[in-house]
Amino acid sequence: MASQLRGNDLRQLGFPEGRAIGLALAQLQRKEHKRLTQTEQTELLVRVLANPTNFLADLAWSHTAAALLPVPSRHIALAERKPYATFGAEHIEAGAIHQMETAMKLPITLAGALMPDAHHGYGLPIGGVLATDNAVIPYAVGVDIGCRMALSVFDLPAKYLTQRTQEVGKLLLDHTRFGSGRAWERGQRLDHAVLSDDAFRAVPFLKNKLDKAAEQLGTSGSGNHFVEFGLVDITDPANDLGLPVGQYVGLLSHSGSRGLGASTANHYTALAMEQCMLPAEAKHLAWLGLDTEAGQEYWAAMNLAGAYASACHDQIHRRLAKALGEKPLAKVENHHNFAWQETLADGRAAVVHRKGATPAGAGVLGIIPGSMTAPGFIVRGRGAAASLASASHGAGRLMSRTRAKAELGEAEVRQHLAAQGVTLHGGGLDEAPMAYKNIHQVMASQHELVDVLGSFTPKIVRMDGA
Repeated sequence: MASQLRGNDLRQLGFPEGRAIGLALAQLQRKEHKRLTQTEQTELLVRVLANPTNFLADLAWSHTAAALLPVPSRHIALAERKPYATFGAEHIEAGAIHQMETAMKLPITLAGALMPDAHHGYGLPIGGVLATDNAVIPYAVGVDIGCRMALSVFDLPAKYLTQRTQEVGKLLLDHTRFGSGRAWERGQRLDHAVLSDDAFRAVPFLKNKLDKAAEQLGTSGSGNHFVEFGLVDITDPANDLGLPVGQYVGLLSHSGSRGLGASTANHYTALAMEQCMLPAEAKHLAWLGLDTEAGQEYWAAMNLAGAYASACHDQIHRRLAKALGEKPLAKVENHHNFAWQETLADGRAAVVHRKGATPAGAGVLGIIPGSMTAPGFIVRGRGAAASLASASHGAGRLMSRTRAKAELGEAEVRQHLAAQGVTLHGGGLDEAPMAYKNIHQVMASQHELVDVLGSFTPKIVRMDGA
């Protein structure tokens, strides 16, 4: 075992007085570094000191590296607004457009696009796509990190749902869990590889999140999250799913990363706002550089939350497929509320945020839902450069939640559902079909972004409140 290096040894190497010395000494006490000879430890420290930016993505040395870098100026002015493409502008409220234009003034912004389902959100509007230079904006990802759609297609006739409406509704009630903070009961929880992800131990913020994540795995949130059975109509013979044209029974789910994603978003947004002081109108667009310790931590946590959200859908679909006694013929899944490292059409490397926007790269499959009484669409992306290879993530809200609750009546909504042959378990007036835009108009506004392969029509729906 190497003899102990001391603070004076690091000072002689050129380490400045301050946190960096203590952090480096603490790191040398870790098992993997204790095994190094004193010469090897010294050589490692020299490399960190010479190029700290090269170690910012190294979870072991990122704290030390960050302490070696000068503190950046936190007061940041907005720049001249960059141009961006808007799809379906006639369907988008002024508040969302204003938010997008503010985002296009950030000095880190490279490009952007606004989808036809866009509406007002925190920071970046929901339906906003933003490409940035080596920086990630937690609120441009969103609070529900990795929120996604997942569809399973079963070889069952349409009459299965009409003949067994009560039975299928009971399956949804028995095999799903909904609501803020809701978890599976002890003895009913399932394990998943995501719970062994190293990020739970490597990222300091995540170290006390594992137990709650295990409890909530395979559950859904409140708001517009749902699990529903409906009819899948495959209309394109070259549909990439390997399915003949025809009608099937489908299971569609929409939810995200539960408490894990929400706590991650709030923690790192607060951190970004402390480090990146923007004018009031842009404060929720505060960012973390990917060459910083905090940026690398958020990136690792965001990717974990995305994997966790996918695991939740995997368990939802596995539970219900088992209850049905059926294996799916095909599955489609896509996420939004996420950031990807991509190359733009002009060759620039970028971090592409899709907040409530569906990835639509060339050949990429996805699902764009409508409402409880309007079809969703199975799509294949066309990789359009103008939209940054993105499309809408749904119909988008026509009414705010407050307005929907004030203007719509329970009897009116129930009558509308019954007329469309939809059975609803749970849900509220804020999620009424009338609170959403016309999905057919939205799809018409983005016909150059995606090809439609088929549709999904809801019939038996489960949401929070049942």
